[in-house]
Order: sequence, then structure tokens, then C-alpha cells
Amino acid sequence: MPAGVSWTRYLRMYGASILAMFAGAQAVHQYYLPDLSIPEVPPNPGELQTELFGFKLGEAAAQQQTEATPKLD
Repeated sequence: MPAGVSWTRYLRMYGASILAMFAGAQAVHQYYLPDLSIPEVPPNPGELQTELFGFKLGEAAAQQQTEATPKLD
């Protein structure tokens, strides 16, 4: 007996939790309608809409600042 309950009660609660998880996932997918299509050819760099260009620019600027600062040894 797991968790101090009978097997029938344990299996019913397990089934109910799995059913609730699937129902929640279905509700989220119906609400947000994700694009589940997989492109055949991967996009070229820069064509993907989810790339963080501001992050890349900030990273490049930070690298230039560290190269420009004189070392105080």
C-alpha cells in the first residue's frame, strides 16, 4: 500500500491526476494554438523570428568595451 492507502484508492487518484494533467495540457494547447509544424529545411541564421538580436548586439558591445579598457597591472 503506497502512501498508507489501499491500492484501489491509489490507482484511482493516480488515474485522476493523469487525466487532469492531460486535460490541462489540452486546454492550454486549445487556448494558445501552438505551431507544431516542423520545417523540412532549417532556416538560415538571422531568418528565425525568435532570435534575440538585442542580446547579440549587447554581447558584442560588452566584448568591445572589455577589449578597449586598459589593463591596470
